[in-house]
Amino acid sequence: MMREVQLGPHTIQTHGASLARKHTHDWVVLIFLAAVVIALHYAPPFSRFIGKDMMTDIRYPVKQSTVPAWGVPIISILCPWVIFISMYIARRDVYDLHHAALGVLFAVLITAVFTDVLKIAVGRPRPDFFWRCFPDGKQVYFLVTGDVICHGEKSFLTDGRKSFPSGHTSWSFAGLGFLSLYLSGKIKVFDHQGHVAKLCIVILPLLLASLVGISRIDNYRHHWEDVFAGGLIGYIMAILCYLHFFPPPYHDQGWRPYAYIHMLEELETTSSNDAQNQQSTGGHNIGLSGQRNRTPRNDLESGSV
Repeated sequence: MMREVQLGPHTIQTHGASLARKHTHDWVVLIFLAAVVIALHYAPPFSRFIGKDMMTDIRYPVKQSTVPAWGVPIISILCPWVIFISMYIARRDVYDLHHAALGVLFAVLITAVFTDVLKIAVGRPRPDFFWRCFPDGKQVYFLVTGDVICHGEKSFLTDGRKSFPSGHTSWSFAGLGFLSLYLSGKIKVFDHQGHVAKLCIVILPLLLASLVGISRIDNYRHHWEDVFAGGLIGYIMAILCYLHFFPPPYHDQGWRPYAYIHMLEELETTSSNDAQNQQSTGGHNIGLSGQRNRTPRNDLESGSV
């Protein structure tokens, strides 16, 4: 019975609406997380003391970002979604599409909240903070405390105190790390067959995320510790969110979400119960029919028949 259910399509038209209604609260939480991310973006960071002797490590030139801020959601969310949609077109499994899209959004948004909170709490200056603070190169410090007196653009300066951890890197590893785990389950990388080509495929998203992190160091927007911490945060969140919706990639059923497995189990149980009920009802009817057709022995002996 389960084999027959697996062959049936579960498309957006047939199961999409009911699936979305079942997870309405999850989508509401996602909207709330997105609002929190927007609010945290405008929150001022901790104003850490920065003295003249600390300027050596934060005096790198201001450069344009190789990966602009608007490109991060494309890399971390839209790129995985393209793969998810392609997989849906091939397999017609709305459970897989819905939970993959939901999972990667949770991974990225939870990572974004976590990252922004740390940025605000730590307030570490970026490697190019000197030129954000003193765009004309003229240094000014408080005579008593020795702290900087910045005269740069306020918004640019505020962003200059949000170095730790790297948001570009954490977002990239959250989204592309989730995609790597997703592909691992779909192509069954850990099937003990030793196909290295499969391993190369799942490493590609992680390589792209690493290149995003390296670009932040090359552009003097982050210290290497910021990038390392951001990548670690993003990938941990990707693992947690992936395992919330899918079995581990090395699992026998690792190529499909838990919701699909549970749905098949429920249908199999229902079908088995129906079959048992039919058998029981059929046996009971046969017994009654036999009793109706059986001629009593006493009647035969008495000659009443």
